[in-house]
Amino acid sequence: MEEIKSNFIHEIIDADLAANPSLKIHTRFPPEPNGYLHIGSAKAIWINYTTAKKYGGLFNLRYDDTNPAKEDDEYVKSIYEDLKWLGCEPNGGVFYGSDYFDICYNYAVKLIKDGKAYVCDLSADQMREYRGTLTEPGVNSPYRDRSVEENLELFERMKNGEFPDGAKTLRAKIDMASPNINMRDPAIYRIVHTSHHRQGDKWCIYPLYDFAHPIQDATEGITHSLCSIEFENHRPLYDWVIDNIGVKNKPHQYEFARLNVTHTVMSKRYLRQLVETGLVDGWDDPRMPTLCGLRRRGYSPSAIFDFVSRAGVAKAYSVVDYELLEHCIREELNESAPRRIAVIDPVKVVITNYPEDKVEYFELPNNPQHEEEGKRKLRFTRQLYIERSDFSEVPPPKFFRLKPGGEVRLMGAYIIKCNDVVKDSAGNISEIHCTCDFDTGCGTPADGRKVKGTIHWLSAEYSEEATVRLYDHLFTIENVADIPEDKGFDDYLNPDSVTVVNGCRVEPSLRDSMPGDKFQFVRTGYFVKDTKYPNTFNRIVGLKDSYGK
Repeated sequence: MEEIKSNFIHEIIDADLAANPSLKIHTRFPPEPNGYLHIGSAKAIWINYTTAKKYGGLFNLRYDDTNPAKEDDEYVKSIYEDLKWLGCEPNGGVFYGSDYFDICYNYAVKLIKDGKAYVCDLSADQMREYRGTLTEPGVNSPYRDRSVEENLELFERMKNGEFPDGAKTLRAKIDMASPNINMRDPAIYRIVHTSHHRQGDKWCIYPLYDFAHPIQDATEGITHSLCSIEFENHRPLYDWVIDNIGVKNKPHQYEFARLNVTHTVMSKRYLRQLVETGLVDGWDDPRMPTLCGLRRRGYSPSAIFDFVSRAGVAKAYSVVDYELLEHCIREELNESAPRRIAVIDPVKVVITNYPEDKVEYFELPNNPQHEEEGKRKLRFTRQLYIERSDFSEVPPPKFFRLKPGGEVRLMGAYIIKCNDVVKDSAGNISEIHCTCDFDTGCGTPADGRKVKGTIHWLSAEYSEEATVRLYDHLFTIENVADIPEDKGFDDYLNPDSVTVVNGCRVEPSLRDSMPGDKFQFVRTGYFVKDTKYPNTFNRIVGLKDSYGK
């Protein structure tokens, strides 16, 4: 990993270390296992992981599995796989919030005994009504002054399953007049009669995140609890819990801006809806911002972290251009991706003056950026394929590719001249008849004439059929947050976000490529062998880079 640039979080840590040089920096990534991680998660992982790495500290993975209704082992496994793929092994350990349920329960009992928590019978709607507004204080619950003994008894009965869902909550007793609504006696336990993916039916009451999270941090020895900016208003409650449960280790919460990217969504709720309604090809659809989708699309951990680093760590809200992500992977693949030829929309070219049974070999570089990677040989035969777009019967101005009576260089091979075209009954060109100049196979024509255009080609006999999937933005709107209230995000789905092209032709060597292998298809773009569909290549990104221009 490259040098870790300093940011405002590191400045805070530097000050903490100056005051306490023996402090061991300890961070964590606490995903809820209710969906797959996305590129916004990658920012949180990168910040927590690189911060621990920079200061020689520890980094934990802790599953926030305190909401049994939405969690699943499928997501638990996928989260760990993504973390390993990113190269961010949790050297501090792997933990589960559910492992701390007994601890949370005991701290809740302590708060009750200290007169700082009470059992409330208000419904969710009533609690919202009593809570007040941003300009008006809340109203105390009629159950706020229950005795310690009654609260302990009711909380025990809640734990024993004597009440239905929603009948009662345990609330922290703080201040119903607080200007911060999160401090107006927030619920810290609720009744949920749902089996837990790890704890089974042991519990029917579950701690809420704002109560469980600081307890988990304190228990694990976290020093700096780094989270996204939407939790900024929750920090006073985080501190209140830490201050009132009586722990020695007192972590502090610090917030950074979420990663918002153009033409996509980061909400797990919306991503799940896309998957469950069949609008995309699963969580790993290459159009999705999920890490498994980006992996299937051909993005690498290094490109994703380069993108996150360039986007920066700050507190201010911003939307980062998706083109920056494309720029990062394009830069990487330009250096690393071997070059191969693929003809996406093939049309046949017949070299009429070339013997039918003759086969020649022409060499092309595997990567012009790295001569040490050598060259490969392509077979040249009488019948070839070229891109249909590389020929025009009525060419526009400055069209330097193949046209009637015109000449063009076949990449690494001969110059050919178009003499005739053959059309089918519908008027479509089925064949282009050409002749080749045999004196131009290894250089310029002997008469010194100049041919401006160069196009790629493949032997019709010695090439393989393949499918190519061309991906574009999932949404037509740049900032999905700008969608009007009377519209849904599905109103802005891009109907052309994927184009499946069958009948493409590729070099024979690509037949033996493995899923996940990446290539530059010459003059076309960067592609990756798909992991789901056989003999299919997904476009990662085009060759043209317009970022910053």
